[in-house]
Amino acid sequence: MNTPSSRSRLEQALTRIADPAGEGARACLTVYADPARAAADAADARAKAGQPLGPLDGAIVSIKDLYDVAGEVTRAGSKVLASEGLRATADAPVVKRLRDAGAVIVAKTNMSEFAFSGVGVNPHFGTPGNPFDRARVPGGSTSGGAVAVADGMCEIALGTDTGGSTRIPAALCGIVGWKPSKRRVPTDGAFPLSFTLDSIGPMARTVAECAATDAVLAGEAQPSVAPASLSGLRLGIWQGMPFEGIDKTVSAAWSAAVDRLGQAGVRFSDETIALVDDMVRVNSKGGFSPVESYAIHRERLKRDAAGIDPNIRSRIERGEGVSAADYIDMLQGRARLVQAMDARLASFDALVLPTSPIVAPTIAEVAAPDEFGRKNAMLLRNTASINFFDLCAISLPLPRQSGLSAGFMLVGRNGSDQRLFRIAAAVEKHLKD
Repeated sequence: MNTPSSRSRLEQALTRIADPAGEGARACLTVYADPARAAADAADARAKAGQPLGPLDGAIVSIKDLYDVAGEVTRAGSKVLASEGLRATADAPVVKRLRDAGAVIVAKTNMSEFAFSGVGVNPHFGTPGNPFDRARVPGGSTSGGAVAVADGMCEIALGTDTGGSTRIPAALCGIVGWKPSKRRVPTDGAFPLSFTLDSIGPMARTVAECAATDAVLAGEAQPSVAPASLSGLRLGIWQGMPFEGIDKTVSAAWSAAVDRLGQAGVRFSDETIALVDDMVRVNSKGGFSPVESYAIHRERLKRDAAGIDPNIRSRIERGEGVSAADYIDMLQGRARLVQAMDARLASFDALVLPTSPIVAPTIAEVAAPDEFGRKNAMLLRNTASINFFDLCAISLPLPRQSGLSAGFMLVGRNGSDQRLFRIAAAVEKHLKD
């Protein structure tokens, strides 16, 4: 059977973006219809000539609103940044790598302002509705990208992940979300939230698509993502904190998946990770995202604090009172804990836990600041630990009969990205069969 052309797939994506009854206006803030058509036609010509550039040649890709595109203002989901009018002089390196690989960039997607929320609400540009219940949030901060993939507005969405911003929306929207080992993918040209924690990864419908995109972003050869054997695979279930306050939907889907994988020969072990208490002590000095985002935005806050989403502004302002000495203590403390966690994970193939302990809250629920704060903390809790400990991780959609979506997160040691992709491919295949 012939694969549909890139141009025909692009036109379907553009139709979905333009559908007034859909989420396109809220999910996609800039649409590159004509340049995308030219890129798709070029990809089709290469395919016809038998000279494709690789697995992303002709793929329909969206990019998060925080990436530099030459000649454009980088908004990062903020009307304040939009009004400042500073235009990028060049594409971000990851955007250039996507173009060089033949990807068809269809749109820039909506996000939590400055990428500083796991909820995905944006009062400036609207909040794209969750694909399983439009009255619910999509998760953040790569909110528009997740909805765009789930709703067929693109095939792959380029996001960022500082505390879960690819994995949370992937879990809530029923797709795959990837966070690489930070050092592998350059973050230049991506508007920063935390210099320490920011990483760049894709979301898509399959592990294979995420792996192919990750290789392009990292400037690496395309990997083999042949599924690992499940029989004898050693997966540690992170006990304690990840399961506190877990809701019934997530718990039921999680338990069913673990049972199913166990029947396939996976060897599960219960793992208590005492290092999380040390992480909490380090972060009690202020945390990296508030401190570093305050350094980025402090002059902007003086000029136009009222123009920033109050829920985001309050999180940034928490960094104001943290001393340089405490910040240095955090950096040094984290460095020690990163090494300790790497040693802790050496005895099994991957660590597993629910991506988020809760399903998507309603948009109305998070309208009140207090409830926004509570839900945001719950959504971020399991994923943010992975960034702190400088690990790689992937969220797979848990099987669902109906209702809302939840995610199964696999976590690997720093640098074990390719091995984790193979494990994830095996888990994905078994849970789909």
